[in-house]
Amino acid sequence: MGPDVPLLNDYKQEFFWKRFPQTVLGGPRLKLGYCAPLYVYMHQLVLFLTPWLLGGIGTLLYQLRVLDEAFAGVVSGVLMLGVGATLQGLARCMARRTGMVQRLPAANNILADEEEVEFTHCVAPETVRFVVPGKKFIGNVVLHTFLAGALCGLSTWYLLPDRLSSLYGHTGAGLGAVVPLFALSWVTVCIGEYSLIVNTATETATFQPQDTYEITPLTRPLYILAFIAVDLALRFSGSGVVELQVASQVLHVLFVVLPVLWALGMLSPLDALLLWAMEQTLVHGLGGSAMSTNIRLLVMFLSSVCVAICTFFIPSSLGVVLFTVAMGYLFSQDLTQLMVLVKGASPTLGLGWWGLPLSLIFIIGALTEAGLLHQLYFINSGNLTLSVNSTDPQEVIGWLLIALFLLTRLLRELQGACVLGGVMLNPLYPRRVTTAQAFRQKTRGLRVAGIIRRILMNFVSPLVMIAFLSVDESLKKVHTASLAIGFTRAFRMVWQSSEAALLQMVLVVIIRLAGGHRVACWNELGSTVQLILVSLVVNRVSQFVCNLSFALTVLITSWTESKQRRQSAGTLLAINAALCPVLLGVVALSALLSAPLLPLFTLPVFLVGFPRPLRSWPGTPGTACPCPDSVYYQQLCKRLASAIRPALANGAFGSCTPGSHYLGRFQGRLLWISVLERGYGYCTINIKGLELQETSCHTVEARRVDEVFEGAFDHVERPGQCFQLLNPHWGNVLTPCSVLPIRVYSDAQNVLTGIIDSPDHLHQLNSDFLKTLVWILLRYCVQELTLGAQRTKGQSLQTSGRNSSLSSFADWSDEDDLFGPVSVRRPIRMMVQTNEGQTELGLGVSLPGSVEIHSLYESMALSSLPTLRPLGLGLGLGLPIVDKGKDNMPALTLTTIPSISQPLHFTSPHSELFSLPTEWQTAQLASSKLQVLQPCFPEAWFYFCLSQLVVESFGEGDLAQVILGLQEDRALRELYTQVVLSCCVALGADPQVFSPNLLFRLYCGDGPWTEGLEWLRANKELHQLTLRAFRYSVKLLVDQASLGPVESLDELFTTLQDYHDNWFIGLVTDRSWQDSVVQEKPFLFSLGHDLTMGTYTSRVLSLQENLVQVGVLNEESVRGQWANLSWELLYATNDDEERYSIQAHPVMLRNLTVQAADPPLGYPIYSSPPIHLRCL
Repeated sequence: MGPDVPLLNDYKQEFFWKRFPQTVLGGPRLKLGYCAPLYVYMHQLVLFLTPWLLGGIGTLLYQLRVLDEAFAGVVSGVLMLGVGATLQGLARCMARRTGMVQRLPAANNILADEEEVEFTHCVAPETVRFVVPGKKFIGNVVLHTFLAGALCGLSTWYLLPDRLSSLYGHTGAGLGAVVPLFALSWVTVCIGEYSLIVNTATETATFQPQDTYEITPLTRPLYILAFIAVDLALRFSGSGVVELQVASQVLHVLFVVLPVLWALGMLSPLDALLLWAMEQTLVHGLGGSAMSTNIRLLVMFLSSVCVAICTFFIPSSLGVVLFTVAMGYLFSQDLTQLMVLVKGASPTLGLGWWGLPLSLIFIIGALTEAGLLHQLYFINSGNLTLSVNSTDPQEVIGWLLIALFLLTRLLRELQGACVLGGVMLNPLYPRRVTTAQAFRQKTRGLRVAGIIRRILMNFVSPLVMIAFLSVDESLKKVHTASLAIGFTRAFRMVWQSSEAALLQMVLVVIIRLAGGHRVACWNELGSTVQLILVSLVVNRVSQFVCNLSFALTVLITSWTESKQRRQSAGTLLAINAALCPVLLGVVALSALLSAPLLPLFTLPVFLVGFPRPLRSWPGTPGTACPCPDSVYYQQLCKRLASAIRPALANGAFGSCTPGSHYLGRFQGRLLWISVLERGYGYCTINIKGLELQETSCHTVEARRVDEVFEGAFDHVERPGQCFQLLNPHWGNVLTPCSVLPIRVYSDAQNVLTGIIDSPDHLHQLNSDFLKTLVWILLRYCVQELTLGAQRTKGQSLQTSGRNSSLSSFADWSDEDDLFGPVSVRRPIRMMVQTNEGQTELGLGVSLPGSVEIHSLYESMALSSLPTLRPLGLGLGLGLPIVDKGKDNMPALTLTTIPSISQPLHFTSPHSELFSLPTEWQTAQLASSKLQVLQPCFPEAWFYFCLSQLVVESFGEGDLAQVILGLQEDRALRELYTQVVLSCCVALGADPQVFSPNLLFRLYCGDGPWTEGLEWLRANKELHQLTLRAFRYSVKLLVDQASLGPVESLDELFTTLQDYHDNWFIGLVTDRSWQDSVVQEKPFLFSLGHDLTMGTYTSRVLSLQENLVQVGVLNEESVRGQWANLSWELLYATNDDEERYSIQAHPVMLRNLTVQAADPPLGYPIYSSPPIHLRCL
């Protein structure tokens, strides 16, 4: 798509211009898109002006001095309450009358904001329902009605002309300012009342995709009440507080601007506002961290407030120090991991129970240090003999803090691939490393530096910072609210975010050393309150820099990137240049509010998004749009988390604060890593996997990601010595930071041209298939022997007359995977002696292929047993497979087996162990076809496999005699010849030379119809084994073509054993493929067909240690693009898959950022639940 693709298509433009006026006015639908009677518009206009009319009655009564201001507000409120109750009662009445009649939608467009209504008259039910839709819940009817009355009454009181004159009279503005302020303010009130009690407009500031509990109607009224609350505080304070006086004057002016702020989406909805306020208070006021879920945020916020309150009431300063140090350490831990330990589960990548005594020892040491220092240098300071010019201990500790900060920051910078904010490449970081072993060798020195930094940051720095705070002079005045909160926050930050706390304390020390203590107002605040202010300044300056970088990226690339250059690009650049102060003001305001900078449609048109939590989304992380490729990320997730732990602890990921985002790249996989929560020695992250089926936009951005990583990690030589260490992609939102060695699947795809279409190779396939099938059938018997021994251990046979079964095999199923652990309880048929002397099939549980004569006929003489028919070899008698697990299968029926005249005698007593089930010996095939293939049976290979498997199975005894007896048993050989050749013919694998198409079809289990195919498919387990044997033989063909032919039987046996132990050979679409990936099977092989190229391909997944490249993203760029995505999809409903804002942008990585958003707006194919990492 070109750069001038429409921002909104024609339909969406019409839809937007119908919705936006409704949003501005608070709900009246004045632009419908179809003809409507005039009374529809008049009804809405009258209801919109009703609050102004009712408020005007109260205002007039007050101005005429009939009522005082309080009663005037009450009158207006009661009138509005009556109007609201009438409207809601009328709406519910009409809803009941028309509840059984449902109008069909006029169109199938699910994004239409309304259906076309046929109006009959002005008070018809459809008219009332259109103007006043009503509330879904009766509780909201009552709440919203009373709130509407209170809002109208308080607004009347708030906007009395005399009150406005008293506020602005001394300013000289006079009546000329009061009249427009009065009129425009009532417009704001009318908008709020209409959205509350009549009809609610869709807000541009939308946080939740659905408003289930009708919270949106409360948003505008509660903002109005917040403005009124300041004026009420001023009234009750007697107008003596200058700050409240100024605030009330400013807010009265802003009150007029509220509709504009609502329309621009700058004011948060209530749920987002509450979460944002708790998060900001917890982080900057109470020393906590942003939390991974809303529940955790609420619990931690309330707990931290309780700690601050308790601190205020502790009488002694020593008690304050000890209490806040202990509580800070406790709350900086992830306490949910204790619940995991109590439940008996292993904590996520943690130390387990060993962490508890270690933590206890460390906190006791910290408390001892804090208590001793406080006693020595503060409480008993009057008893110490100190000279006047003695050095302040806090100043000495301050110098130590500065040294610690410089050392830890230097060691952190050395860990990453880039330094100085990504401008320069780290010359000490290894380049052009292709293996994990070489990477570890070259980073040995960096790892040592990282361990030193880890010790300094996690153990030394907290103790030094505690010492700094324990001897602070402001502990004398701890019984003030500000200092109680300050010390609670300071001692909490020491643990919760040691790196940020160290920076803040160093800045406070530097200000003090620079003479800041001489400034009275600054010195009176105390160190802890100074730390709060420094924290806010550092955080907001950091956000301002990130926002400014993001804005410049959008501005510059809108012109320099030719595929992003729209016709309006020059105009927009000129406007932004002319309004540069306004642009800087918007950037500064977004940073001040900790709100995302929203580029409208990702164009250089910037708005301030509404404040929201750092996670940007309302739900709990972990929601995704899964697909078959999700399994690769599922396997990678835990491995990646284990590799991230040391990288985070050593500082390779930078500061790594909540809200940070990282992008990982390995082959075709893109991993989005979000930091949700950070505490002392732990970090909570969310890992998302982006789609593997790359679109054109995805491919463009993925290629740029590869180029960014190549420029940092491969370090391509560039001309000029001075430019060698410059980051060639500085300015991109992605900055390389580290390489992680991870055990992950490497995906290799090869074209098989010249292999499966080679006559020489295909000629060998038939022989290999027969050998492989012989090996698999023999291996199957050994497997059953082993399983039988395991299952019968410690169990006894339960016999009940003639209907008995082997209960030890009750969990065995014919449909189970041959080598898999899955078992399903299912009954199978058994022979039962009837009164008529015939043998019938009864229901029982048995190991298929075994003969339970001892349990069936244990009470009968052998001479009375019915003669057994030979194991028949083509006589066509067998048992059909019955799958009781299928709901649609008919009930089991009894089948009579004729008497058998001549039993088959094995010459070796051990042959029964290798006997195959009777059902597998009943193929209805022409004997001539089998006789032709009989010379193809690999007799030497059969005997060789027998000897090898006997050694594996028996392990002791006279193995030579056992092997000799088996090899001389002609009946056993004929049995395997019959079954193997029958399977070969039934599968369609009997031609001397295969074609590539036939080979591929047989590999996929979709071969042509053959004479015995139905018999083979009826024996599901045998069909599975045969198909597996053919797939093994295809893999063997590919290996021999690539690595050379197999030269001996022993080598072939070893190769097949390796396939069995270490490989999954099948189809990518198989469920077993995904299970093998999750279970981390070392190798996976699949065959494919490229229809476009007409070639056959192989795909091999190899589990090995590879290097995954990771870079840090500009977090404000991510938040800004997600804010635009939320506005564009939830408000403008612009879900066009080819919209401009989703097109590839190599610098902003726009398409990848949209993918990584939480559903339903984004579409990651995998998203992990919050992962707890121990980072000590």
